[in-house]
Amino acid sequence: MLLKGGTMINPVSVLSDPKNRSFYCSLFIVASLITGAYFIGGVSIAKEYKEKLTRWKVTYTMQNTNLDTCKKRCQPSGTEALPEGIVAKTSDFEIRPLWGTSKKDKNSTPSKSLLAIAVGIKQKEIVDKIVRKFLSSDFVVMLFHYDGAVDKWRDLHWSDTAIHVSVMNQTKWWFAKRFLHPDIVTEYKHIFLWDEDLGVESFDPERYLSIIQDEGLEISQPALDPVKSEVYHPITARVKKSKVHSVINDISSQNDLVHAWGLDEQLGYCAQGDRMKNVGVVDSEYIVHLGLPTLGVTDDNKASIMALCLLMRIFCLSLAQGINNMVQSQKEDSKALAPSGPHIPSDRAKVRMQSFIDMRIFKERWRNAVKEDNCWVDPY
Repeated sequence: MLLKGGTMINPVSVLSDPKNRSFYCSLFIVASLITGAYFIGGVSIAKEYKEKLTRWKVTYTMQNTNLDTCKKRCQPSGTEALPEGIVAKTSDFEIRPLWGTSKKDKNSTPSKSLLAIAVGIKQKEIVDKIVRKFLSSDFVVMLFHYDGAVDKWRDLHWSDTAIHVSVMNQTKWWFAKRFLHPDIVTEYKHIFLWDEDLGVESFDPERYLSIIQDEGLEISQPALDPVKSEVYHPITARVKKSKVHSVINDISSQNDLVHAWGLDEQLGYCAQGDRMKNVGVVDSEYIVHLGLPTLGVTDDNKASIMALCLLMRIFCLSLAQGINNMVQSQKEDSKALAPSGPHIPSDRAKVRMQSFIDMRIFKERWRNAVKEDNCWVDPY
């Protein structure tokens, strides 16, 4: 008996009524369905949650596993938010058309050799001869204009295919440090950084490349004809009947790179491997250094300028070696070379003096860098 609202209810009589029995049966069925759905749904949710937990665990494990690897990835500053593969680490100097494909054959590969020269319009004829030799060997040509006269080169048939960079009164090494970036030039197997006053009648680029590859030379230069060259160093002078000779044995006294004095003394450190074997001068493919004064020249009196240059070179060498008594005697010898007549002013001597100052600064920087780098060990 059930008591509800003060009324006694007999469950037997309630269930004996067909209508009530049908209602309670329906209620039971609905309750059963709800309970079954809840049970099945609970099992499904639990399974899905378990799967999510597993995925999260795997992701977390992968992230932790790759954490050290990702930290070791060396990405350029500012590209950390980008996927690594979208950023090209290198490029080249190949000229691209504004539309369509390149003029070169689609199957051809980009040139792997680069010629870069600092030029002035006065040496246009000489530079033209140099460039035409290198173009025949499929070189990319880059001209650094220190006099701003870029348009005056447009009449040469190869001018539009060359790369022109123009900045007033700068040296080839100034240009090289700023426009021959490692990310660009790393694509090139051979890089020639030349002066503009070189005679190339006895030089063939393809034969030269073949020789340095056979000899395993990482850093090299063509020998200078000691008879025809106005300026050369004994180390770089051509040795007759020789194919290649080493320069490292006597490199401590060499300052042959104009406007980069002292730099060539350390080039051996850039060679891959043994610099006694990988740095050399190629005698069988030689050139002539005409020794034409360029930067700082304001007159056409070559003899007068050459005398000034000789005086400055002797003066700088005397200071570098600490031989004070050499200055006066060498000056007297040099004065004999100077022509008689009125003096024509030139800033060439000032340029040479600045080269010597730069050399001293570079050497001091090298000494300080060696002293401060506790991890560096001189391999030589």
